[in-house]
Amino acid sequence: MRSITLSALLATFLWSAPIGGVAVLVKNSPITLYEVQQEMKQSGTSANQSADNLIRKKLEQLEASEKKITVSSSEINEELARMATQNNLSQEQFLNAMQTVRGLSEKELRAKIEESIKGQKLYSAIAFSKMSQPTAEEENEYYQLHLDDFSRPESFEVTTYVSPSQEALAAKIADPMRHIESIGSKDESIPYGKINPQLAQILNKIPNGSFGPILPNGKNGFMSFYMRDKTNVVTENVDAVRPQIDNMITGEKRNQVLNDYFTRLRLSAEIKILRLP
Repeated sequence: MRSITLSALLATFLWSAPIGGVAVLVKNSPITLYEVQQEMKQSGTSANQSADNLIRKKLEQLEASEKKITVSSSEINEELARMATQNNLSQEQFLNAMQTVRGLSEKELRAKIEESIKGQKLYSAIAFSKMSQPTAEEENEYYQLHLDDFSRPESFEVTTYVSPSQEALAAKIADPMRHIESIGSKDESIPYGKINPQLAQILNKIPNGSFGPILPNGKNGFMSFYMRDKTNVVTENVDAVRPQIDNMITGEKRNQVLNDYFTRLRLSAEIKILRLP
């Protein structure tokens, strides 16, 4: 009896330390408070939404483990090389661009690529039937609904706001008339053809008269573009972008299948939310 009591006490002691830092248990696999806080910081979402995002990722990790799905270093390297080539950049240039524009280190980028490849393999493992290729009608409909994605200006007329403080920029975006000492600004004309494709894509998604997302500026600070105008906008012909449209439609269909699958899986999974930040 004494040994049982001692074992129980020992188990309680061993569990007490990690539980203090655990926010959620998914099938007895922990998500820590630190992970939730990091997700909140990176995604700009609430504690509840960040926890939901991490629960989904944890379910994917556990499912991939159960199905023995792995991603090799060579697969990550091949995808990284493909992405660089697709953007007409060397691998070093592409890594630098992702660091500057997205704030992603090489390690973080590789982790995201691994997650993407694993998602594709998971889809193949759980899909009940092979996905059919988009029809011409689907392509044309998608093209008409997303014309902005296939349009590009000759140049972007922007006001660039720069600050060492991400919070200061966020305050400026929330109240553009407010003067903040730590923020500098400059009117610029940025030619579409002279910037890397990642930045061009971000700028192209900013509506006229609006601020874009806060980005790292590569100089230990942050920046945000206010879009004043886009000059001489040209829309690419649908036939020229059909391969791109096919990839977009296929990606959306794959994500829908995965979302449905993990929504059902979550309903039956043992998930305990212990506490959130």
